[in-house]
Amino acid sequence: MFCRYFSFFGLCLFLPTQRRCSLGHGSSSHGRGTTSLPGFENLTMGYNKYLRPYFGGEPVQIAMTLGITSISSISESDMDYTATIALRQRWTDPRLVFHGNGSFTLDARLVELLWVPDTYIVESKKSFLHDVTVSNRLIRLFSNGTVLYSLRITTTVACNMDLSKYPMDRQTCRLQLESWGYDESDVTFTWLRGNSSVQGLEKLRLSQYTVEHYHTLVSSSQQETGSYPRLILQFELRRNILYFILETYLPSTLLVMLSWVSFWITLDSVPARTCIGVTTVLSMTTLMIGSRGPLTKTNCFIKAIDVYLGICFSFIFGALVEYAVAHYSSSQKCAARAPREEPAKELTEEMEEVNITNILNSSIASYKQKMSFTSIEISSDNVNSSDLPMKSHEKIKCILRNKMHGIIGYFTIQNPGNVDHYSKLLFPLFFMVVNVFYWAYYLYF
Repeated sequence: MFCRYFSFFGLCLFLPTQRRCSLGHGSSSHGRGTTSLPGFENLTMGYNKYLRPYFGGEPVQIAMTLGITSISSISESDMDYTATIALRQRWTDPRLVFHGNGSFTLDARLVELLWVPDTYIVESKKSFLHDVTVSNRLIRLFSNGTVLYSLRITTTVACNMDLSKYPMDRQTCRLQLESWGYDESDVTFTWLRGNSSVQGLEKLRLSQYTVEHYHTLVSSSQQETGSYPRLILQFELRRNILYFILETYLPSTLLVMLSWVSFWITLDSVPARTCIGVTTVLSMTTLMIGSRGPLTKTNCFIKAIDVYLGICFSFIFGALVEYAVAHYSSSQKCAARAPREEPAKELTEEMEEVNITNILNSSIASYKQKMSFTSIEISSDNVNSSDLPMKSHEKIKCILRNKMHGIIGYFTIQNPGNVDHYSKLLFPLFFMVVNVFYWAYYLYF
């Protein structure tokens, strides 16, 4: 059986064929039916994969590009995002220069025989390399010694988020690439084409966010062991608020408006007004609990949606308290009016009976008054002076009592029906003013 011998970096493959080819050092083209690729005879002579290119000399310049395939999830509770990227790295290795102007794509398993950069993703929580149906890696050699190394990676990266304006927030996340072991004296990182080195990010369609803009940065990381090169992709995400308006803001606003319906119901309709007040309070409480569901681990943040729900709850609770105050004032006024009407009727009956006798008694009383003047003059010397301080103390009590009644009367609602009348105007007015300040602050500041 005839076999073709394929040698590259010491790797031999035997394939059934009638022609024999050789690739690598020490291979020659002898014999009938044998072909060779010119220029590859000394390709791997003296090659050591454990030493970087230009070892002991200038640093290796590695140019990178990124292809963002997808951003599958952005978690506010865990403060991270998961992205699938295609990381492409280019560098020049003079040991791999061969004659010609072409390029060769090699089997991904041959990467183990080449020197490759030790690039890693900073702040990555977990990552994995795709391996279906084979390991998603690409290695390509160019005639000038340039090596293209591409990887398809899915990674979960931490992203510190400020949720104080949630859901009207904008989050800035980063994807940082850094050399793990080689410092800046051995390796330098650059973006191949600046911002154009990142592709696919502007075409992403996310469930809650929109990618507004992004830019690339070249930086370095100062560590205890040295200064390491770092590339940064920084992108800004703006949350789509339409979902939250339909899901939370609109229902809570309608619940507040529903609580105002009780102002048009009379004070005597206790079951109707109580039912509206209690129902709206319970519905608002359920809505507040449901809005915190996706963010159970971030309750330490006072978010914008929490502020709005708190405002709505306060107005609904205030409408319920308003009815309690109006109904109590109305019942107190009715209770105070009833005892006054009964003595008034008794006085009118007594006045009719006493009118006749008053005429006779007036003449008798005038006569007795004249006779009592003499007795008063006689007994004036026996007046007890201790009675005078008691009378002044009673006067002070009377004055204080009148002042207290005046103060209480000032805060007493004289006409409970006016409470509903004023509430019909004040509650909507205050709610509109609060909404203006709320939306202006969170949207423009």
